[in-house]
This record gives sequence, structure tokens and C-alpha cells, in this order.
Amino acid sequence: MEVDVDFLLAEWLGKPAWMWVGFIGIVGLLLALDLGVLNRKDHEIGVRESLLLSSMYIAIALAFGGFVWWELGSEKGLEYLTGFAIEKSLAMDNVFVIAMIFGAFSIPRIYQHRVLFWGIVGVIVLRALMIAGGAALVSRYEWVLYLFAAFLVFTGIKMFAARHENEQDIADNRLLAWLRRRLPVTETLHGHAFFVRQSNKTGRTALHVTPLFLALVMIELADVVFAVDSVPAIFAITTDPYIVYTSNIFAILGLRALYFALAAVIHRFAYLKQALAVLLIFIGGKVIAAPLMGLDKIPPAVSLSVTAAILAAGVGYSLWRTRSEDAKPV
Repeated sequence: MEVDVDFLLAEWLGKPAWMWVGFIGIVGLLLALDLGVLNRKDHEIGVRESLLLSSMYIAIALAFGGFVWWELGSEKGLEYLTGFAIEKSLAMDNVFVIAMIFGAFSIPRIYQHRVLFWGIVGVIVLRALMIAGGAALVSRYEWVLYLFAAFLVFTGIKMFAARHENEQDIADNRLLAWLRRRLPVTETLHGHAFFVRQSNKTGRTALHVTPLFLALVMIELADVVFAVDSVPAIFAITTDPYIVYTSNIFAILGLRALYFALAAVIHRFAYLKQALAVLLIFIGGKVIAAPLMGLDKIPPAVSLSVTAAILAAGVGYSLWRTRSEDAKPV
């Protein structure tokens, strides 16, 4: 089988095609290993397994960052690491919402991994579309980057001010109510199936969706909402589509593995949301401040250092304030 060298060397979105093919190959291999080998059979993922899987994903993400550093230089390497840290942190805010969705649909832990796996597949496609659109806008209209920055500052201030507000009840979601009216939904789960055939009200056999499928749809929609914050955040770090997408996807891939450990102790990170709010304000603010300081952009090393400091402070303060609380499984 001959390899088309010209195709692999051709530039696509600013990078040789072989770099994109290599990244997609790694992601595909990880997904195949996850569902086809490590989780071929439905089982409850415990905290130990969750931490081991997450460590593996983080190690692979950091190794990929080393490749970016070696192939594209230290500046791109620092941008990748900063983007990964920011996206990982913002994605952690998803954990509470995902836990609420699973609780609302009474999804047993044994089937939760299957929902998260296919949710990640959807996220990979959705984020690709959103990032491609954002890259096209920024490359054509540079001022859009300042709109992203202003939006991040506004979102950060709003998030910090709303720290005591409760999350919306999933059961009252209008889209969920619309789906239930439009789709034939089974009353109970049918194992790990998203679709089943059973008799409808007229007595005919028809395809029905299960609550597991509705949970998957709600998780996908939740990610779209979170992407509205996370995609502008990474564009405020770098406008390189390759760095934006790879750091985004590696952060999300690892979060699925970490979910089962985080969900049990999410109450210990009670003040992480405020740290994320400060982080969004910093990310947006530095884009606006850089030209006022006579700089093209804030150096990546400074961005990475400040990002790490803000997150470490948020995690440390949360653990200290909740040190007397007992862990409660979700």
C-alpha cells in the first residue's frame, strides 16, 4: 500500500496534514482501546480505576505536548500546555452538571461510562465545527478576538457574582420536555441500549428511545453551553487551530475517565467555580491589556504561570474550607 507523501506534506489549517492525521489516529486509538478493550463489558468504574485511567490520559496529553514543543517550538508548546490546563479546568465544571443529569434520569453507574463515551464522540465533532468556525472568523476579522475577550471578562464577572445561585433543575428543562413530547420514550431503561423496539399506543411495534439516550442528548447540549466559554478562552491564548483543537480534545478525553473519581468528591471543590471566574477574567483581560502595554500578546510563560497559580489557589482554598466534610458519593 503506497502512502501519498504529497497529501501528508500538504498544509491544512496551517499545519502539515500528517500532524492532523497523527492526532486523529491517536484519538481514534484511545477511543477504540477504551470501549473495545478496557470497557468492553459494562461495569461500575471505581475511584481507583478512574484515577488510573485519568493518569494515563494526562500522561498521553503531556507527551503530546512534548511533541508539540519539539516540532513547533517552545512558544507553541507553552500555548498547548496553557490551553490544556484551562480547558481541563473549565471542563471540570461539567462534572456537577453531568452528575445532575445522571441523577435526574436515574442512570446506574454501570451504564454511565457508555453514555460518557458516546458523549465524547459527539463532543469531538461539535468542538471541531465550533473551533473551525472560530478560526475562520478570527483569521478574517481580527477584532473578533477582542469580542471574545470582552465576553470572557463579562462571563467571569457574572460567574463570580452568581456563586450562590443554584443550578437549574434538569427535570424542568424545556428542551427535555419538547423531546419527550416528540419522541416515543420508554418508561424504563433497557440495559445499555439507546434504542429499542416495542409496542406503541396503537399496538404496533415501533422504535423507541430510552432514558439513556435522553441523558446522552442532555450531556451533549451541556457541552455546547460550556463550549461557549471554553472555545473563546483558548482562542484568547492562541489562534492556532491545531493547538486550540488538540488541547481541547485531550482535556475532554481525560475528563471522562476522571469523572467517576471527581463525582464522589465534587463538594470538596466548592470554590473552584470562583477560581475559574477569575481565570476567565484574566484570560480576557490580558488580550485587551496586551496592546495597551505595547505587546502583541502576553508571553505564553506568563499566561501558564498565572493560570497555574489561580487554579492552585482555587483548589487549595476549596480543600481547606471543606476539610471537615466527609466525602459523599454522588
